[in-house]
Amino acid sequence: MTRVAIVAAMAGELKPFLNELAKEGWSHERRGSVELWRLTCPDQGEWVAACAGAGVDAAARAFAEIENDGPITLAISTGWAGALTGEFQAGRAYRVTGVVDARTGERFQAANSAEESAVLKGHGFSRAVQGPKEDAALAAGGMHIAKSTLPQGLKPIESNGPASGTAEAAPFQNVCWLVTSPKVANEAEKQRLAAAYNAGLVDMEAAAIARLARMRGIPFYCIKGVSDALGDKLPDFNRFIAPDGRFKIVKFVVFALLRPWHWPVLMRMGENGKKAALSMARSLLDLLNE
Repeated sequence: MTRVAIVAAMAGELKPFLNELAKEGWSHERRGSVELWRLTCPDQGEWVAACAGAGVDAAARAFAEIENDGPITLAISTGWAGALTGEFQAGRAYRVTGVVDARTGERFQAANSAEESAVLKGHGFSRAVQGPKEDAALAAGGMHIAKSTLPQGLKPIESNGPASGTAEAAPFQNVCWLVTSPKVANEAEKQRLAAAYNAGLVDMEAAAIARLARMRGIPFYCIKGVSDALGDKLPDFNRFIAPDGRFKIVKFVVFALLRPWHWPVLMRMGENGKKAALSMARSLLDLLNE
């Protein structure tokens, strides 16, 4: 049976995706610090989404909790990421070509990335997976997922046509390398990471899932939604991340309320985070449904 592991840091990153799949019968449970959502179709396969907090250790815990119930045959890392260059727009989801671990320098190719990157290089494409029309359709409940189409093998994302549904060809949507950092990157750190690793996005979890997938010899995919642009001057979020990866939301809210100069960028980040989550949901569904 195909078992697909979908790992994110926070439930908010998965919310639109889970809301859409709820009508198909997701089950939810919490095991310690890990939240799990499961959709099973007899004789077809199972999708399991999990989140345990920020960072590679939390991502590994989420993966391990999924694996406790049976072997994983395909792994997907998803969630919010920061843009390392101006090319990547906040509020959009991007398909990642590969992941580099900033702590070790290891590089992990995403599934099919070699041939897809060749397509991109030959045609000059660097595009988000979908646009505002598709996001609006998802928000309005315009998606439909059939349990009978649980994946037995996945194809690269190719659907990016207009909302009208006309047959307009779209290129493969791989766009960049992502670097996994042990901390939330500020503007200066983003510039350093972009130069050091030739990457377009930064997160805190993907390298853990990529490494675990490689160790098991299973395909790895990565879809990330941009929550903050390169020039966004954000407060230091690292002080609000607990050692186990949990975000100290109460302390952060108190901190933010007392510093109104942060309000504009935090409001913009919140809106971009919602848009990015919608964009990731559409991208995940495109990937999971051939």
